[in-house]
Amino acid sequence: MTFWEVTLTLLSGLQNTALLFFLTLLLALPLGLVFCFGSMSRFKALRYPVKGFIYVIRGTPLMLQLMVFIYLPGMFLNAPITKWPIFGGNVQAAFFFGSLLAFVINYACYFSEIYRGGIQSIPKGQWEAGQVLGLAKKQIFFHIILLQVIKNILPPIGNETVTLVKDTSLARVVSVYEILFMANELRAQGMIWPLFYAGAFFLVFNALVTWAFARMEKKLSYFGG
Repeated sequence: MTFWEVTLTLLSGLQNTALLFFLTLLLALPLGLVFCFGSMSRFKALRYPVKGFIYVIRGTPLMLQLMVFIYLPGMFLNAPITKWPIFGGNVQAAFFFGSLLAFVINYACYFSEIYRGGIQSIPKGQWEAGQVLGLAKKQIFFHIILLQVIKNILPPIGNETVTLVKDTSLARVVSVYEILFMANELRAQGMIWPLFYAGAFFLVFNALVTWAFARMEKKLSYFGG
């Protein structure tokens, strides 16, 4: 195969890599906030199950969770995920959906802990000052606390996002045609260099992610340290 043909093959895998990355972020960031509020709830009946769920997800490998979300539903429903009518017999769509579900839940749990740490890092005096001014809790949170929390959590969120770029390669274990899967298929044909070429794609992807978060941190730097 020529260099151009290898590039096109890897780009076809990059589409799934990028789609898995962006959909995971789009869904996991707000879901993580839901988990965060659940884990901080005053109601023990909600707080403890949510904290337990987060502990299990953070304490087990993402690769194991991928396999669970792909294969476990079929055991309970007596129909593998690839046979679900919603996918119309498209095996790749079924595998991608199962992978996406695993990624979203996994990263939502990590994001929830980052959110919790960011919220708890704000001095209680700021909440009390808002109450003295007659502001409701919702007003205090959105007008005083939120932007400070965002500034505090951007670095760890950025770190998790960089990790997500690399973790998308795990989807190959459940036969999602992402970029590393395609590179490994080329390796099976006797070409080792496409694996290193795929690594260059990841480096560029992560460079863009790092640049984007650096820009966001700079915009929020006026809140001071």
